[in-house]
Amino acid sequence: MVDQTATARLQRLVRWLEQFKSCFGHRAQLLSLRSYVQGVFSDSERKSMQAMLARVTEPVAYQAFQHFITHAPWEADRVWRRLRAIVPERRGVLILDGTSFPKQGARSVGVARQYCGALGKIANCQVATTVALWTGVRAWFLGATLYLPEAWLTTEARQRGRIPATVTFGEKWRHALTLLRQVRAAGFELTAVIGDAEFGDVTVLRAALHRLRLAYALGVSSTLTVFRQRPRLLTRPPRADGQGRPRTARRVAPTDRPMSVAEIAQQLPPSAWRWVRWRNGRQPSRRARFAAMRVTPARGWRVGRLAPEVWLLCEQEADGDLKYYLVHLPAKTGLRQLVELAHQRWAIEQQYQELKSELGLDHFEGRTYPGWHHHVALTAVAHAYIQHERMRRGAAHLTFPAVRAIVQEIFTALLFAAKPGYMRWMQQAHQELQLRI
Repeated sequence: MVDQTATARLQRLVRWLEQFKSCFGHRAQLLSLRSYVQGVFSDSERKSMQAMLARVTEPVAYQAFQHFITHAPWEADRVWRRLRAIVPERRGVLILDGTSFPKQGARSVGVARQYCGALGKIANCQVATTVALWTGVRAWFLGATLYLPEAWLTTEARQRGRIPATVTFGEKWRHALTLLRQVRAAGFELTAVIGDAEFGDVTVLRAALHRLRLAYALGVSSTLTVFRQRPRLLTRPPRADGQGRPRTARRVAPTDRPMSVAEIAQQLPPSAWRWVRWRNGRQPSRRARFAAMRVTPARGWRVGRLAPEVWLLCEQEADGDLKYYLVHLPAKTGLRQLVELAHQRWAIEQQYQELKSELGLDHFEGRTYPGWHHHVALTAVAHAYIQHERMRRGAAHLTFPAVRAIVQEIFTALLFAAKPGYMRWMQQAHQELQLRI
């Protein structure tokens, strides 16, 4: 028998999964959903389908389990839309991330030699663009798109990876903008957007955030160019021969030239730098030197168009390394507020540590495009259930070992409730064992 606490948890998990009923075609898929969630919550060191299935209380046939992920026609996008609709916390910072998955072979869809953030170097890996909502307390995984190098868009590669014809090449920043628009369309209130230089270096992405009137703090490369002072726009002089229409286009004054952010940081006097201390969640406080100034990114200046003015935030760590951020916040924003926003990205590192090490986000061994997206969407469903449980009083720091125990107890209870003969058989076997002893 299970106690009242386990019964309540059982009811909450069942209700959570039932909210996705409309995303699946028939009862067999719902049973596979339950099995898959149980599998990712298991203590299996590798969350491959075969390893997970071995720890499921009432395992389905492996072929059916595999078919559910790799070939069943349910849509991962529909699961994501449903998940975004039911996430209970609706306001926070949206974190953009290029998440990498190291791979040994070359058969998994999207695998190529490319920069792997998980390893910090060029390596054989898959890369996905992901977004997560950070509320200041919890992170919610809200979307993911697998990046496909152009070599994976040939006819042969499409057939091998079951890549739909509607999927075309897209840079990771384009995927990020699409995911951002999906999050906004779902009704989330975004207080800011955070990302590293992979996104901050992209002029078009920053321009889109300005059009959407979203604050942001984006890392940028040391070579990114900006104007230290707001450049002057001059009207072009009339033609010397007096012919043609009067010139109305403007251009930047020849004496105003952009500089790299690294050059600007090097020219700053010692008095421009200040020590700032901050803390990431419950981690020990950190301390570094920062300098901030208003700058104009060098976008469109050659044709007389100026980008909006933003903050350039320079950070010098204890070892002397420099980092740079462009921050879109009001001109009167204090330095500490700039630093705190720029460092909100730590939450995504914490989230992906849970998703990868505990739920097997990067353990998927299937080779198809639909299979990868199915696995990632269901991992997000499982993670969101945990975050939802953590919102309950006294459960803010619910650990994964505790979650595993809860889930195994829940599904064992479900099995005995659905098949009471199992319980009678176990009781009879236990009695016979005692008689033999």
